[in-house]
Amino acid sequence: MTDKGTGDKIKGKAKEVAGDVTGNDKQKAEGLLDQAVGKVKEAASDVKEKAEDVVDDIKKKLDK
Repeated sequence: MTDKGTGDKIKGKAKEVAGDVTGNDKQKAEGLLDQAVGKVKEAASDVKEKAEDVVDDIKKKLDK
């Protein structure tokens, strides 16, 4: 199974909340960064899936 960034987003949200509750700005910033990494991974995965779909469609049209 491909990691679509969900783990990074969850980990980041936990760090952000923990940093916010404890007043630890560094931990909060790390959490925001982890969430951003997760969003980038998610977007990259979506692009990859779309590209694979396009390639499959082209292959089907060429096989006809």
